[in-house]
Amino acid sequence: MPSSTSRIPFPRPGRRRPRTSADPTARHPQRTARRPQRLRQPQRPHRPPTLTHAPGGDLVVFHIGMTIRARHRPDLWGPVFLAMPPMIAELSRNRDAAARGEAEDLGFLHAETLIGKDGPWVVQYWRSVEQLYAYATDPDHAHLPAWKRFNAAARKHPGAVGVWHETYVVPASGIESVYVGGAAVGLARAVGTVPVAARGKAARERLASAGGPADVTPR
Repeated sequence: MPSSTSRIPFPRPGRRRPRTSADPTARHPQRTARRPQRLRQPQRPHRPPTLTHAPGGDLVVFHIGMTIRARHRPDLWGPVFLAMPPMIAELSRNRDAAARGEAEDLGFLHAETLIGKDGPWVVQYWRSVEQLYAYATDPDHAHLPAWKRFNAAARKHPGAVGVWHETYVVPASGIESVYVGGAAVGLARAVGTVPVAARGKAARERLASAGGPADVTPR
């Protein structure tokens, strides 16, 4: 046993033990000095190319739509509204099958649906007006039966809903387009695209250009 005069060395409160080394890792041997991290350079966002429609022959732009006059009677204009999607689906199936060599090409290229204040309408692109008229008058396709149903309903309820269309036969030399920032719609989806520089950077140059390269980006 220690004598009454011996002292036990307790650390004094409020005083820290002096460090034996200036190395910050000496106190914690498992800690290693951090390496400075390199700052990553921000990647530039992908910039879609500026395009124009692929060169081709004459084509037909066909607008067809409906005017809703009796909005409180969806039973009258609803069937007209629902008649168009099956036609577009039928034409799209034929276009794809014709591209595979499995069906006769009806001449349909593409369609875009728009909504106006008086009702919807569809912009269609066709190879020729002869093919457009052939489809419209063929009883084996969806258009003619739907047209007959509309005429029958229009006689019973005149003025409830209107139907209209416009046909434009456009020569190849009279078409100009540009698609910036990836906005390839309409004619671009109908015939494909090429870089805009291939046909001229200015609209006047593109309108005057009737030819073009063969490297077409498909629709």
